[in-house]
Amino acid sequence: MRLRVLSYNMHRAIGVDRRFKPDRIAQILEHHDADVVLLQEVDVGVPRSRRLDLAKEVARSAEYPYYETGLNVKLHEGMYGNSTLSKHPILKSSNIDLTVGPRKARGCLHTTIRLDDGNGITREVDFFNLHLGLSTQERVRQVGILIQSPEYTSLALDSPCLIAGDLNDWRTLLGPIFTDILYFNCATNHSKGYHNPYLTYPSFSPTGGLDKIFYRGPLQLQKRRRCWMKVTKMASDHLPVIAEFQIQPKADAATVSDAKDLGKSKSAA
Repeated sequence: MRLRVLSYNMHRAIGVDRRFKPDRIAQILEHHDADVVLLQEVDVGVPRSRRLDLAKEVARSAEYPYYETGLNVKLHEGMYGNSTLSKHPILKSSNIDLTVGPRKARGCLHTTIRLDDGNGITREVDFFNLHLGLSTQERVRQVGILIQSPEYTSLALDSPCLIAGDLNDWRTLLGPIFTDILYFNCATNHSKGYHNPYLTYPSFSPTGGLDKIFYRGPLQLQKRRRCWMKVTKMASDHLPVIAEFQIQPKADAATVSDAKDLGKSKSAA
């Protein structure tokens, strides 16, 4: 079963030319045709974006029948946060508050999505769509809040799970937390590991690898890339990142898990 995931800080659909053009965001999503899209900085009811529900508008334009939004930042008029768009049914969703003390409100939108390969085979996958803070200590604490949340702790270690979004992690300090401690792999690097990330910010001449996709469980990475089209250089101040996976059937995933356990037992002996 194929799964294509795209993560994108859409900057309220206001491009580096300062023009509000949600049609450019929809054009990018249509071109890449991801199964699941994780968006950050999505306005709802804000004057700068014509008081639109941007998730609803972009989902409709790019033909995503399912979407959920987690609103985090309250403005004088309206709010903004993260949105997850899907071509497959969203079974449940919740917004995890990642705000640290008096700092700017932040959050992580959790969704469980049921994928269908069209031949009667289905698989549930959990997505955590987040936008972290601007300070190093704040981001580490936010990851701590996330992994202590019921939404995260209720997941088995071998269940398919992705954590993605704008991590604001300029020096890639969060990489070893996800890969060495939480058993995730990074899908947004030029090579294995986390030391050589795709540069995504600023979009017109990127110097920072802020946008990440981490994955765990029976997901085999097939393709990964930074989405650098002519329109993406202008549509937002970030570039999208995209990763494509093959999901193992449940029986195969169980076999892999059993093999890992057996290997650990032999090592202990």
